Amino acid sequence: MKDLNAIKKHLSQDEILKRVINSSGMMEFQSTNNVFNDLMSCVLEQQIHYRSAKQIFQRMLAKAELTELNLANFAQFEEFGMRDYKISMKKLESMNAVVTYFEQNSHNWAQLEDHEIRTILSSIQGIGDWTIDMILLFTLGRPNIFPWGDFHLKNCMTELYDIKSRYKANMNEIAELWQPFSSVATLFLLEFKKKKLKLPSS
Repeated sequence: MKDLNAIKKHLSQDEILKRVINSSGMMEFQSTNNVFNDLMSCVLEQQIHYRSAKQIFQRMLAKAELTELNLANFAQFEEFGMRDYKISMKKLESMNAVVTYFEQNSHNWAQLEDHEIRTILSSIQGIGDWTIDMILLFTLGRPNIFPWGDFHLKNCMTELYDIKSRYKANMNEIAELWQPFSSVATLFLLEFKKKKLKLPSS
């Protein structure tokens, strides 16, 4: 991937995004690089855990005296971390499906193409497009992911770009200009929203 300055120059062809980048400063971002952990976070909290203000998943890990979740320590998490939380049957079924898949399969995620990862993860019960986008964007750091269905991204773009209708079509049309660095554009927009910034004048 090109250096960040070159990517920012490319993304600044979008005048609104240019102003977002100039106001956002440094992006605060970390990743576990742990697909199992982050899948469970998405299932339980409907967020990647480090994006969430509630951090339910993080508290569950702490109760189980864990820092990250993996297949080997899932029984400990299930016994101690989940003890005091009411979890819906649908979420439990999805969690069991994730555990079963990882028990039966092993992947070097870094060596797989985006479309291969989408095919694999979509085969797991309860794992949909939004979760897969979050794994590709946040966990695996893929450079050209545009999660148009993300609630926070949709709200941010609707306001900044004055989108009135046909959300998916209009958002995708805007994002075409960002390729092949849609992920970086997305992260800047999410950081802009997270910090509750105002768009500076051009």
